[in-house]
Amino acid sequence: MTFKLSFMGANLVAQQLDWNMTEGWNQGDTAANEHYRPIETFEERFDAFVASAVELGFDTVDVWHPQLNYAWATDEHIEAAQRVLAKHGVTVASYGSYYGDTPDEVRSAARVAKALGTRILGGQTKVLSTDRAALLDVLEETDTVLAFENHPQKSAQELLDQIGADSGGRIGAAVDTGWFGTQGFDAAQAIRELGSRVLYVHLKDIRAAGAHDTCALGDGIVPVRECLTALEEIGYTGTISIEHEPEHYNPYPEVELSRRRVLEWMGQA
Repeated sequence: MTFKLSFMGANLVAQQLDWNMTEGWNQGDTAANEHYRPIETFEERFDAFVASAVELGFDTVDVWHPQLNYAWATDEHIEAAQRVLAKHGVTVASYGSYYGDTPDEVRSAARVAKALGTRILGGQTKVLSTDRAALLDVLEETDTVLAFENHPQKSAQELLDQIGADSGGRIGAAVDTGWFGTQGFDAAQAIRELGSRVLYVHLKDIRAAGAHDTCALGDGIVPVRECLTALEEIGYTGTISIEHEPEHYNPYPEVELSRRRVLEWMGQA
């Protein structure tokens, strides 16, 4: 089997807090936004993010929205990000975010995604449930797709019910294997049940069901190797994002370990 691997920018959620996030995800999100937003330092800081992924062996990244937030990204920010990506020869697999509560917010997020060279919005938006027709119009208009990421869903069917009937491939699932583990559902089974609706994958492992304490792939309870097999079975040919977001330590060594393990499991070591 062969899948392209990407480094998830959200792995660095605790970086601006000295790898000690004590007040939950929003604390890290806010700190990252404050770190990246100033245009005077943006290019240098975005370069540090991309260069760190390259150092681990990745040539593809997922840009997490605080690293280039559609709420504050100017043309200058976007042009700087494009220069950094070109400099390192790195491509963007997805733009990961909560895409807001209105079609206009989704449109703004799609603008950033396309400028980064990706069609995949890999996250969540309230518009899916409040105005699905308008959401589809925006996705068509911008030629993007919404890969809706599971968090609270306790089964593949619950996720399928939420994303609704297929609409020309514009709306599908971003399977977060770790969150299925948190909810006590077999992530490999979820992949098989979702089938062609899988538009993107966040490959993540957790230490135990009932919580979301992430770890290196293969060290937790998620059947990661079986997930790779399931992706091959359903004919998935997209990129796989390696995701690991510890709240109290630097994830880089374990992300590097995870990447090496996945390559071994795919027979590409």
